Parts: sequence; structure tokens; C-alpha cells
Amino acid sequence: MQGASAANPSIFPASHCLRQISGLRLDHNCGIILCPKHTANGREATGKMMEQKVSGASLKRQVTFWAIVLVAFVSFVYIFSTILLPFIAGMAVAYFLDPVADRLERIGLNRLMATVVILVSFVLIFALALTIFIPIIVNQFNDFIQHIPTYVQQAQQLVAKAQTMVLPDWIRNQLGAIKDNFSSIMSDGLSFVGGLFAQIWSSGKALANIISLMVVTPVVAFYMLLDWDRMISKVDDWIPRDHVATVRQIAREIDQAIAGFIRGQGSLCIILGVYYGVGLSLVGLNFGLLIGLFAGMISFIPYVGSMVGLVLAVGVALVQFWPDYLWVGLTLVVFFTGQFLEGNVLQPKLVGESVGLHPVWLMFALFAFGALFGFVGLLIAVPAAAACGVLVRFALSRYLQSDLYHGRSEAGRARRAKAGKPENS
Repeated sequence: MQGASAANPSIFPASHCLRQISGLRLDHNCGIILCPKHTANGREATGKMMEQKVSGASLKRQVTFWAIVLVAFVSFVYIFSTILLPFIAGMAVAYFLDPVADRLERIGLNRLMATVVILVSFVLIFALALTIFIPIIVNQFNDFIQHIPTYVQQAQQLVAKAQTMVLPDWIRNQLGAIKDNFSSIMSDGLSFVGGLFAQIWSSGKALANIISLMVVTPVVAFYMLLDWDRMISKVDDWIPRDHVATVRQIAREIDQAIAGFIRGQGSLCIILGVYYGVGLSLVGLNFGLLIGLFAGMISFIPYVGSMVGLVLAVGVALVQFWPDYLWVGLTLVVFFTGQFLEGNVLQPKLVGESVGLHPVWLMFALFAFGALFGFVGLLIAVPAAAACGVLVRFALSRYLQSDLYHGRSEAGRARRAKAGKPENS
């Protein structure tokens, strides 16, 4: 490893080392460094490290400290939310591409050349997508919005035809209410989507944000990717030495959670979006690329992406191809094969055993951060949710080892002994 981490082997290793070093490593400068993978052995090592008696006063001090950190973080993001977008985007790009830079270093390139090669390639790919795919998607989106009333009317006509063929009497009697509710839902949904896009466009001076994204983000990403290992090493030097093992372990778990979700789940969403978009376009479905990319983009929430995409695609297919069942069936095949690939190939290979985020917690984080901080909040919601999840699990483990949980009486000591917890630190 080049840079600061090579000069001082006792410092906290760079992000790629956190996911590659397994077990315990003996360092002549700083003794034992815990670097367990996120496996059963890693969890056992973490548990042993955390298994110590925690006093109630110590637990209260820790809770107070993290509460202050949380308030400071929320206040900072809230105050500077209108200018943070390019900086957060640059950090995300650097974090996403850091393992690639580390691999290029291992094959002989220095950090500067690796950073230049990666960012030039990234900018070229992004520019290619911006000039080829973005106009197509924008045109399909505009056409989709314009044709929604026509599709709703045709769908109602199909429902009216179907009621005379296959529906029982008790459903036919409710079709009037169903039509009214369906129209109301579609109207509310369109109003929500339109308002959401209007809010995103108007929040934080959208034009200035777009220009800053194009100009500032590559610069921020370049410098952060170039100095990533050095920054990690410097932050490690600031950790109180009495708590360095605990802080390093928490940092590793947060890194695993964020990396597993952003790199693994992000790659999965991109692959699924491309697959659905290309598949639906080959079937000949109107707005197939738009629907497919949208379904892939929201696939980070299990089942939601595929279900929403399936409903949209089948609805358009029924209106477009009816009564030709073959093309409707091919539309279903695209989504069913996509689900098979996701569950049996992409999920095990790309995400694997990395720490996941509960779908409910993830949706809450997206809505909460989006409501508080706008589009910037949507960008930081996932890493913030992952970090909060790790910190909450750590706080719960400390609470279960504290006097507040076991008590200081003889009965409390007996419970601690029965649970296998040591009496002393």
C-alpha cells in the first residue's frame, strides 16, 4: 500500500483492507489489530471484544456523546443542504471507485495514475450515457405523461369488456366504484409524481446544482480518490487510544454495511435496470426502456421494483397488444426471468453475505431524509441508515452488558454470571 498507510503500518488500513484482512493480525508497532470479516467468526470476535461490564454512567456518557454527534450532523446537513450536492456526489464516486484504484495500484500503477485512469473512464462513460440514453429516457417520459389519460381510458374499456365475459355478478356490481377509485388513484399518483419532480427541480436552485454537478463533482471525486487512504489513516490517528479497537470495529461494520449495499445492491440495480429496459424494448413495449430502468432503479427495496415494473409493463402491454396474448406473455417472461437472475445469480454474487438493510427501515430513511433535506437527503439516506443500524446494534449490545440491564444487586450479578458475562472489565 502506498502513501501514509505504507509508511506507518500501525494505522488503520484503507477501506479495501477492511474487507480483505481476516482474523487477527499481529502488528509490531501497535499489537493486535482486530480485522474480522463479517462472518460467524467475525461476529464471534466482535462479541468477545465487546463482552465487558459497562457501568450505567459510562453508558449514559456514550449515549450523550452520540446524541450530540447526531444533532451536529443533522444541523450541518440542514444548514448547508443547498450546496452539499456536488460534494456528496464526489464522495460517493470516490468511495465507489476506491477498490478499483487499489487494484490498479497492485498491478503497478501509482495512486495518481490510477485515479486519472479511473476518473477519465468514468467521465467518458457518463458523458456517453448522457448524450445517448438520457434524451431517449426524457422523450419516453414526456410521451408517457401525455399518453396516460389515453391509457387509463383504454384500460377502463378493457375492464368493461371483461366484466361481460369472466367476472362474477358481485364484482360487476362493484365495477363503478372500482373505476372511480382507479381514476382517483391515477390522478393522485400523477399529481404526486409531478409535484415530486417539481420539488426536486426547484429545490436548491436546480440549474446551479446541475452546473455544479458537472464541474465540481469530478474535481471533488479526483482529490478524494487520490487522498482516500491518507484521509483514512489521519482519522485513525485521532481515535482515543483506549477505544481504538472498538471504534475500528464499528468503522469496519459500517464500511461493510455501506459497501455491501451501495456497491453490491447498486450494481444489482444497474444490471436489472439494463436487463428490464433492453428486454421490454426488444418485446416492442411502448416506454419499455423507461419502465425497465425505473424498475431496476427501485429494486434496492426487495420486491417493490419488480412488482411496480411488472404492473406498469403489463398494464401498458394489455392496452397496446390486446388481444394478442403472446406479447403480453413475453412481457411477463422478461420480469420472471429477471427475478430468477436476481435471486439465484446477482444477489449471491454481488451482495452475498454483506450486511443488509431492512426494507422498512430503508424506506423510512429515504422518506425522512428526503423530507428534511430534499434531494441531498435522498443521497445520504442509505449510508446514514446503514451507519445508524450499526450504531444502534452496538448501543444495544453495550446496554445488555451494562448495570442498567443486569442491575447491581446480588440477583443482577447472578443473572450476569448465568448469561456468561464476565464480572469485571
